[in-house]
Amino acid sequence: MKNINQYFLVFSQGATKYKIITYRSIEQLTEELLSLPSASRALLVEKLVESLEFDIDPAIEAAWVTQAKSRRDEVRNASVKVIDGDEALTQVRRLIE
Repeated sequence: MKNINQYFLVFSQGATKYKIITYRSIEQLTEELLSLPSASRALLVEKLVESLEFDIDPAIEAAWVTQAKSRRDEVRNASVKVIDGDEALTQVRRLIE
């Protein structure tokens, strides 16, 4: 991993206290972030995932949209049998046992 010499603003959700820390390595940053409360880590994960979603290949995204619309249409025109989630999980569990 590359070393970093940047300032990160770390704060708790809803808190007015701010803490500026300089990290010299990804390991230091990781250690500090893992010490945050679980709600803060969950928010951080959400933001990190959102930041990665911009790197999606437009062709792949278009294929997923096409597939989702096709499945939606199948449900709307009743060409597929719709079952509830609990029943679907039961069927899958039977298949993998």
